[in-house]
Amino acid sequence: MDVEVLNNINLDMGGPWETVLALMLALMMFAVALGLKPDQFSFFKTDPKHYLAGVFAQIIGLPLLTLGLVYMLNPLPSLALGMILVACCPGGNISNIMSMFGRANTALSVSMTATSSLAAAFITPVSILFWLSLYPPTRALLTSINFDVGAFLLQTLFILALPIVLGMLVAFKAPALAAKIRKPLAISAVIVMMVVIVIGFYKYRELIPLTAGLVIPLVVIHNACALALGYLSGLLTRADIPTRRALTFEVGIQNSALGFVILVTQLDGLGGAAVLVGMWGLWHLIGGWTMVGLFRRADKKQSKKEGNTIDV
Repeated sequence: MDVEVLNNINLDMGGPWETVLALMLALMMFAVALGLKPDQFSFFKTDPKHYLAGVFAQIIGLPLLTLGLVYMLNPLPSLALGMILVACCPGGNISNIMSMFGRANTALSVSMTATSSLAAAFITPVSILFWLSLYPPTRALLTSINFDVGAFLLQTLFILALPIVLGMLVAFKAPALAAKIRKPLAISAVIVMMVVIVIGFYKYRELIPLTAGLVIPLVVIHNACALALGYLSGLLTRADIPTRRALTFEVGIQNSALGFVILVTQLDGLGGAAVLVGMWGLWHLIGGWTMVGLFRRADKKQSKKEGNTIDV
């Protein structure tokens, strides 16, 4: 496939689908805010060192690492944009499940997911623009699509920040109602978003085999580096093994669905970036569950060495 063609392909969902995606993203952020609780941020007081190391690795470290990767690997501009976009997104909620099965510090994982979800409403739009501007090819790509910075910030803050604020307000004023509606709203939003995304990928299904050779190596390398960065942040703070594992999942598992929606609704649906973000959403599950298996295997070996029994 002509690389210039890949750079210039735009995903046009057609009809009302882009509006539906934006509304479902807002609904999902509202549902996330309904579940935010003060005790999810307790690590900031009781054990801030590991917590802050993880937050720093996620918000600053991963985008910086990604910037280094795109300079080193020199991917197509649209693919570089997808990599940086994913790196700027908050952690995915599936990291909490992986932390549980991987015998990680689940409480820290939940705290960090809550933090990144809250911060996403205010940091993600600015972070995306900042890191994209530091790589000339992506900066030029934004110029070529007549990207409106002001409109992007305003629209993204409206989609992300307003629902977060409203959700926290409802959770504070009517906690019983928040607890009752949070899960149905979140499930409904995710299902609708996934259906629309599947429709989009089906519509442009011919892109996937044509770009797999370019995209898959980038995604595998990027995700492996993200998981390693999380683990390294725990080593630097001399965290115990469960905490290191939690940091691994939190930094290595990103909310790629959020990245895809932002891409389609705010960034002209750049084809190469869309394929990369979609592939990231699949691969980080493979990478994450592989880490779960490796962690459990390490526990089993350690248990045999010590002559103890452990539930595996």
